[in-house]
Amino acid sequence: MVPLSFAGHEFLAMPEAALFWPAQRALLVADLHFEKASWYARFGQFLPPHDSAATLDVIEALVARTGAQAVWSLGDSFHDADGAARLDRDARARLDALTDRLQWTWITGNHDVGMAAMPGGRHVYEAQVAGIWLRHEAEADDPSPEISGHFHPKLRLSLRGRAVSRRCFVGSATKLILPALGALTGGLDAGHGAIRRVMGPGAAAMVPVADRMLRFPLS
Repeated sequence: MVPLSFAGHEFLAMPEAALFWPAQRALLVADLHFEKASWYARFGQFLPPHDSAATLDVIEALVARTGAQAVWSLGDSFHDADGAARLDRDARARLDALTDRLQWTWITGNHDVGMAAMPGGRHVYEAQVAGIWLRHEAEADDPSPEISGHFHPKLRLSLRGRAVSRRCFVGSATKLILPALGALTGGLDAGHGAIRRVMGPGAAAMVPVADRMLRFPLS
């Protein structure tokens, strides 16, 4: 876990694509996309069917490591509005155990909008915590500090002629975008115009490695 200061608060960024907020005892994750494989299977494209279980493995490990008492899932928690209904019995039981034990909040994303009910926890469109807005997609015109997801940012580099891709955080003075944690999620280049437009000037891709944060300016 690597210390990360943002908007006057101290966080810990993790290579597993999550953020821990010690003062709130809260784990922040984004774009879990539970049941993505089963969604594709309905259309004849068969992917390894264990994506929800693999994503739960990561979340359970992060909760144990950090001692988190709350989880904020910043949207696109399920790949579609029927995703929760397709969870197998084991995955559903594991998710129920987490939402029963923790103060779990689901934030609505564009993929899971229209879900009748999330499994456990509470369901909100966005929320403000200690002066920071938590939402699914960054709002370019909002000057308030915010933490969001949606874009699945990845840093792509060429090192000694070899292409390297890593999930990354993208941050500026008032905005912080989390990478996607879901097992089957792809990624958008951190320097893509869609990300740069919402971030504004001074943005950087950030990759937590061991005990330090590698920063790559996007300008």
